[in-house]
Formats: sequence, structure tokens, C-alpha cells
Amino acid sequence: MNTQPVADLPSAIDRALDGRSILVLPRTREAAITEVAPSQWTGDGRAPALVLFTSGSTGTAKAVALSAEALTTSARATERSLSGPGDWHLSLPINHIAGFQVELRARLAGPEPIRSASATFTAGSFADEAQQLFARSGERPTYTSLVPTQLHRILADDRATVAAAKFDAILLGGSAISPALLERADARGLHIVRTYGMSETAGGCVYNGVPFDGVEIAITESSTIDLRGRVVADSYVEITAEGRIGPIDNPGLTINDDGTRTIHTSDLGRLDEGVLTVLGRSDDIIVSGGTNVSPHALETGLLPTWQHHGIAEVLVTWVPDEEWGKLLVALVRIDAQAPDTVVGSIGSPREFARRLGGLDHGMHGHLLPRLVFPVTEIPNRSIGKPDRQAAARLAVELAETENHRVPSPEYPNK
Repeated sequence: MNTQPVADLPSAIDRALDGRSILVLPRTREAAITEVAPSQWTGDGRAPALVLFTSGSTGTAKAVALSAEALTTSARATERSLSGPGDWHLSLPINHIAGFQVELRARLAGPEPIRSASATFTAGSFADEAQQLFARSGERPTYTSLVPTQLHRILADDRATVAAAKFDAILLGGSAISPALLERADARGLHIVRTYGMSETAGGCVYNGVPFDGVEIAITESSTIDLRGRVVADSYVEITAEGRIGPIDNPGLTINDDGTRTIHTSDLGRLDEGVLTVLGRSDDIIVSGGTNVSPHALETGLLPTWQHHGIAEVLVTWVPDEEWGKLLVALVRIDAQAPDTVVGSIGSPREFARRLGGLDHGMHGHLLPRLVFPVTEIPNRSIGKPDRQAAARLAVELAETENHRVPSPEYPNK
């Protein structure tokens, strides 16, 4: 493999789309992008244009092969869904599909994106980079792609918020989006487009609940989401030590006799008159006292009320418990601008849980967190998705500190 520096990524994208190389994105944002000769492909048919790794949010990361057709179909569909080709700001890591798609869309539209020069996203750097973008874009539309954690930071800074409101569209995805966050963004004049998709669909393929043209959504009998269409990956692959790339069978990604590809996700969802609502992941379900609990449903249900009582973010997890099997726990980030009376009245984790649980949040009748721990940062993976395994480990550590002695949870290999 020949290492391809990020500075040459636009030309490397051209080679990959033309079939002259295979781009392989690294597992981590610090590692180098590599190019592989198409002759290293051991599968049938044309070599893929891109290989990248899933986020691994529910287990081991998988390598995904995407064709040039899937990538460009997605990028052109984004243009049609927004205001046409435009200028892009990049603040996401390019080893994930959301960041790579910003690079690809920019390449197809012409100008390179304004790339964040900061290793850590800050509201100040975002505002500075946005001004650079606006200064050069002229009459062209301007876009950026964010995850909810970044949007939280932007909305806490007036200058960044003013800059964000000037974008023609802000794609927002990567993890669950609280209604409270969307309400705050709307009140400040931000043009948010909620996206749903994954590595296996070449990025977001459902905008504000509506699929791209050519993308079909089906809800299975188990309420999980199937996605079908030209944006779906060719296959999962394995990469040998010698750099050979070959497809591997996986029941999560299937191809019909007519060549139509379907990704069978673990996401729960429902369709209302063709509009998709994502309800969380089936493999995130917590069984507490014999009751199935969706952490996503709790998070989105509780936060709109909790936000008015000093809570900026919430992630629901669990700790082992003799009575409940899994005791529900909430990790919360306190709003930096919350009144001192909120911070001073936290009390013990059980007292804090009782106080927040007693608010008029509309979730009565549901199992609620029995412990609430304030944390500096909600555990997230690099793309902004909640790291639920890390959250569960952190919850155990915090519970032990509070003299709730529990054993460390064991996670099955996935």
C-alpha cells in the first residue's frame, strides 16, 4: 500500500472514482489514508472505490466496500435535497463516512472544503472557519455537517451561533438528536437537516425522515429498519496482511438476484405516511426487572424537560443490580450556564434521580433512571455517536465510588 497524504485527497478521490485505485480509510483519525491498486481486489466484478470501517459502536468495527456509484449517487442526492452544489465546511473526521462525504461533495462541486485546523472542535474555531467559507463562497450555497455534541457547543457561543445561522443547511446526524436541541437551533435561526444513514449506505440517505429518490425503507416484523437502493454498499470485506481485499458474507448485507442491495440495520423505527422516525437500536435495549427499556426513548423523552433544570445532555445506561438485574442509570452533563441553585441541589445520585424523575416530563409509567451522575463529558466515539459500552463502564466506576458496590459488566463479543 502507498500512503496518500490528506493534502492530496481530492486527486485521490478522482483516481478512486475512475477505478484507478481503491481508497482505504484508516480505523482512527490520526492514521493515514492509503491507496491500493485495483488488482488487490479478489472479488467478482469491478473493485470498490472506497473501503472504510464502521464506528464499532455496538461491537467490533467492520470493513465496508462502497462503489463509485454508491458514493456519487449519495453525493448528488444530497445536492438535490439541499440548494444544489455548494461550498462546504469540514469539521468531522474523514476516516468516517460523514466526513469523507463532505470531501466528496466538495470535490464534485468544485472548491475544496474549508477544513477545520483544530484537533478539537471548539465554537471559536467553527466561527472563524465559517467566516473564511462565507468570504469566498459569493452567491454559492454554503453547507456544513455536524454531530449533536458540536451543535451543543455552537449554541452555547453567540458568535458561533450567528455564524451557524448563515449556512444554507447544516446536516446533523451521527447520533440521537434531542427535540430540545432542535428547538434551540430553530429559535436561533439555524437551518438544520436531520440525517439518517451509516457507512453501509454511503452516509446519510434519509433527510428529515424522507429517503433519497431511489432509496426504499422497510420496517421488519421485529420493527427494525431495512434500507435498499443504489447507495448501499457492495459488501463487507476483509483486508489481509498483504493488502489483498476480498468480500465476506454477512447476513446484515444482502443482494437480490436483480442486484438490488439491502442493509438490514439494528435500528428500530416506524414509518408514518412515508416519514421515518428512528427509535433507537434493538441491541441497545436494556432489560431491567423484566421490562425492555429503550435508552434512546428515555433520553429523547426526558431531556426536553430536564433541559429546563440545568441538564444539557443525557445518556441512559445501566449497572448490575441484584434486584433489577440491570439498574437504570443516567449520565448527565450540566449546562455550563445553569444557575448555581441547580448545581448546588444535586445531592446524592439517588436523590438527584428522584428529583429529576419527579418532574413533569410525560414519561410517567416508564421505568426511569434510579441513579443520575453528573459528568464532565458524555462518552462519545470520534464521530459523536454515544459510546454505550464506555458509558456502562463509567457508570459502574461512579456507582462504586458512591458505595454502590457492583461487579464490572461483561459484554459479549460482537
